[in-house]
Amino acid sequence: MPLRRFRPLLACAALLGLGAPALGADHLELLMFEQDGCSYCARWLEEVGPIYPKTSEGAAAPLKRTDLRAPLPEGTTLTGGPPTFTPTFVLTDEGTEVGRLVGYAGDEFFWVLLDELLEKAGWDPDAPAPSAAAGASPETAPAEPAPSASPAAD
Repeated sequence: MPLRRFRPLLACAALLGLGAPALGADHLELLMFEQDGCSYCARWLEEVGPIYPKTSEGAAAPLKRTDLRAPLPEGTTLTGGPPTFTPTFVLTDEGTEVGRLVGYAGDEFFWVLLDELLEKAGWDPDAPAPSAAAGASPETAPAEPAPSASPAAD
């Protein structure tokens, strides 16, 4: 809950290249199921994608993007069935689904719902992580975002 108050500050820090502290566990992963032509996927990639790997949530559950129709990543078990809508975000713990978010209704909803999923999975935003995630690897890094002409909402 306390991190939500600082979300605008974290976003500014991330855009300036300052990373958030790595908090969480190294066995969580956030799978983003997407497909070509998905306007909500593009919106997430523009609004959240650049800062996600630099946040404590991104350190706790690194992002792995996958095409909706591609085979599941090796070792992944979906307990909620295959996703049918994009984007669908599936939180896994050691490869097994522990929760999911279907759709994208804006960055504020995303962060609140993601924090709830992470906390249910045992994530403690105040506990130090065993490993830092200062940046994402090329295979998990979000695509370069399109420039945004609209200012961030207060």
